[in-house]
Amino acid sequence: MNDLLLNIDAGSINWARAQFALTAIYHWLFVPLTLGLAVIMGICETIWYRKRDVFWRNCAKFWQKLFGINFAMGVATGIILEFEFGTNWSNYSWFVGDIFGAPLAVEGIVAFFMESTFVAVMFFGWKKVSPGFHLASTWLTGLGATISAWWILVANAWMQYPVGCEFNPDTMRNEMVSFFDVALSPFAIDKFCHTVISAWIIGAIFVVAVSCWYLMQKRETKLAIESIKIGAIVGLIASLGAAMTGHKSAQSVAEVQPMKLAAMEALYNGGTDVGLTAVAWVNPFVQPDYLSEESAPLKIEMPYALSFMATNDIHGYVPGINDILNGYTKPDGTREPSVDEKIARGKQAISALAAYRKAKSEGADEATLNAQLTTIKENMPYFGYGYVKDKADLVPYVPVNFWAFRIMVGLGCIFILYFAILLLMTVRIPWLSAITRRLLAIVCILPETEADDRCTIATLPKWHYWVPIILVPLAYIASESGWLVAEFGRQPWTIQDMLPTWVGVSDVDGFSVALTFILFLILFTTMLAVEISIMLKQIKKGPESSSNSL
Repeated sequence: MNDLLLNIDAGSINWARAQFALTAIYHWLFVPLTLGLAVIMGICETIWYRKRDVFWRNCAKFWQKLFGINFAMGVATGIILEFEFGTNWSNYSWFVGDIFGAPLAVEGIVAFFMESTFVAVMFFGWKKVSPGFHLASTWLTGLGATISAWWILVANAWMQYPVGCEFNPDTMRNEMVSFFDVALSPFAIDKFCHTVISAWIIGAIFVVAVSCWYLMQKRETKLAIESIKIGAIVGLIASLGAAMTGHKSAQSVAEVQPMKLAAMEALYNGGTDVGLTAVAWVNPFVQPDYLSEESAPLKIEMPYALSFMATNDIHGYVPGINDILNGYTKPDGTREPSVDEKIARGKQAISALAAYRKAKSEGADEATLNAQLTTIKENMPYFGYGYVKDKADLVPYVPVNFWAFRIMVGLGCIFILYFAILLLMTVRIPWLSAITRRLLAIVCILPETEADDRCTIATLPKWHYWVPIILVPLAYIASESGWLVAEFGRQPWTIQDMLPTWVGVSDVDGFSVALTFILFLILFTTMLAVEISIMLKQIKKGPESSSNSL
């Protein structure tokens, strides 16, 4: 592997990373809307199944149509994403393909097959199957998409927290020893819950935005109002759920990826009773001088909050960047080695592996081979560090992690507030009626006594309907920001502590990768433009029946 590294062009590494990032970002534009609309259309059809009101059938069909357009685009980008593991990351695929390929194979065989089967029934089976079977098909289509997301996220979580595997020095591959450890990793469960629930937020905001556009146009009023009610309920539940699962995810990150948490917080020097940074001046274009700076300037923090977020204890210990680089002692008394020690042990593992393979090829005795195997096993947890030349490479780019995390959390708080207000305005709860009247009076700029009679969600001033439309791109920004934190935060690792990015890349000419990057950029941008165009045409066309205005 060392000989191979000498032949890989640095430009190939950068272009391979850029191409994968491009594909992943575009793919994630389609996936969350698919997962979110699956819930909305399922709820609408469930109401139709119970009431047998043709309005709810048309409502379900309308959201299913938008779901289908988005679903098709997501499949196309997802397939390309998986192929890139073989074209641009062949060393990675060869090194851990036995493990990483398993969840992807299950996703393709089970989840994707399930989606493609029931999506056909959902679209074309309205008059061909029973209402109950059709309803089940709608929910199973959404469940298939969610299960598909599960296996993809299991694969990603394993890269962040590699478990259930052992290195085989004879094959030079990591091999799976426990499928259940990989599939049911706590890190994978936390990532799945947080990611899928956050996708429901995008679906809810999209539905509310489309509905508010109808209200601005004074058409499809009943569809708009009822969809806004569903969107408000789903959105509020999802926003609160994302906050709770986000807290659990932060604890997982603190446990297995402390450097990522330190980068998210621009925490240069850790300790106990650590506060959570609300705002600070972290230059977005320059990596901070964490070695000499005590902390980020102009820092405003919430006392004890980071310790609580990371450890569930306001006095908990949280290591900073310098602590991780220099080594530190955990609260349980165990010592975490410094990066220099890890690099030395990683090089020892690589040397022992080379010596073992040479000795075996020369027919060495079993005692010699066992001695080398013991050295490999003792130092294998630090194997990836053996390829690191400068420990500064192990510090993620702090500005991206710091600001992306705050964008995600800040927008998440806005979504909670917006959906709570929207729910009060659309779902009249008796014991909250006084609050609702005051709220409507404020947003309609009317006396409180007139709010119930003259102000409803369908008669708000026009500018109110622009709020959810503006929130749609902000929801995507929040979602993509979460992925930026997840992926930038684990740099430089392709697999945490096991394989740096520059070791996992294919030996491909940089020009070839750059050319395909440009082609994919043109292709994906065109696909996105086509999807938006088709979506807008279908929204303007509206549901099948236009006789649903109040």
